[in-house]
Amino acid sequence: MRLRDLPSVDELARQSDDPLAVEAARQVVARARERIQAGDDPGDLAAQLQAELSTARAPRLCRVINATGVIVHTNLGRAPLAEAALERVREIGRGYSNLEYDVAAGGRGSRQDHVAGILRRVTGAEAALVVNNNAAAVMLALAALAEGREVLVSRGELIEIGDGFRIPDVLERSGARLREVGTTNRTRAADYETAIGPETAVLLRVHQSNFRVVGFTAQPSLRELGDVARSHGLSLVDDLGSGALIDIGDEPTARASLAAGADLVCFSGDKLLGGPQAGIIVGRADLVEKLRRHPLQRALRADKLTLAALEGTLALAIDAPDEIPVLRMLREPPEAVRARAAHLAKLVSGDVEETVARAGGGSLPLTELQSFACAVEEELSVKLRGGNPPVIAVVRDGRTLLDCRTLTDDEAEEVAEAVRRCR
Repeated sequence: MRLRDLPSVDELARQSDDPLAVEAARQVVARARERIQAGDDPGDLAAQLQAELSTARAPRLCRVINATGVIVHTNLGRAPLAEAALERVREIGRGYSNLEYDVAAGGRGSRQDHVAGILRRVTGAEAALVVNNNAAAVMLALAALAEGREVLVSRGELIEIGDGFRIPDVLERSGARLREVGTTNRTRAADYETAIGPETAVLLRVHQSNFRVVGFTAQPSLRELGDVARSHGLSLVDDLGSGALIDIGDEPTARASLAAGADLVCFSGDKLLGGPQAGIIVGRADLVEKLRRHPLQRALRADKLTLAALEGTLALAIDAPDEIPVLRMLREPPEAVRARAAHLAKLVSGDVEETVARAGGGSLPLTELQSFACAVEEELSVKLRGGNPPVIAVVRDGRTLLDCRTLTDDEAEEVAEAVRRCR
């Protein structure tokens, strides 16, 4: 075919009544022109048009199967939701809801009321507020309590969280001024005392949820910081990050932080809580009210589907925590994981290999979970990623490892079928 024989974009697009046909035809014709100029056959343009349209209409966000052994995998959407949480999302999302309507009073209500009560019960807080993620929760707290004033933070807590976001950057965006105290590895309560001045508004403790400093170290307890804050009439904000509501490893719970003297505690909804992406703030009622009334709160608030999923997750955290997938995976006995790996290995003629799973998501950084994987051929890794749904595994020592701590029994069956298709 010569360039002059190529159909025009409009001519090719007329072969389909799809409203996206013109743009798809433009892409097909452009590629065909490049191939002809390179001396190649451009191929069947009509078939390419249909393929282009299929690609354009295919969903970009898709379900994947996590066989990595990283439970709260940030790149794979963090916490999978419990069935009860999904039911709440379906119920609220399929029609209208009382999101900001007080049914009893017949007038406007607050979206925060739907989860505030249960958050108070599980944390012991006076009040609660939900925004769209934990970085937003910290920024809102500092904007409402310390805009234009100083926030004291230990140098050892000036951490970087996911995707390059750093605590100093969050502080700057809040309008507060950072003042560092102590050193990277050793900070004492006296360092805060010395640094407090007339411009100080908040003491911020940032939990080392995604790293640990070991060796010659020192840091004040939250109770010590609370005593310092109260003696100077300041607020103590504790950024927990991971957001455990029940005892998991060495992660502090929100209830424990409040009991130790924190005035506000901020944490994530989609890490160790195992719910949707959300930033949760609990603590003193007067301070929470300041945050609720701050103009930034409206820009950061959570939507109805997030609140529905969070409500469903919190109910399980009280009555049936092992129905929350993250908690189930964290606490599942190694022998149960091994049995799943052995079953998968039998289905695909693979080998059982002992592995180490991790909490992920910046949580429990030193915790290694005994796990087991089904090991198959290395070349299957790429093919499995190209399946529907994609299976994401780990390649190690020339083998593809399908870690079974992050697979359910049903998913193990899906993985077995995917492996058979790839061979």
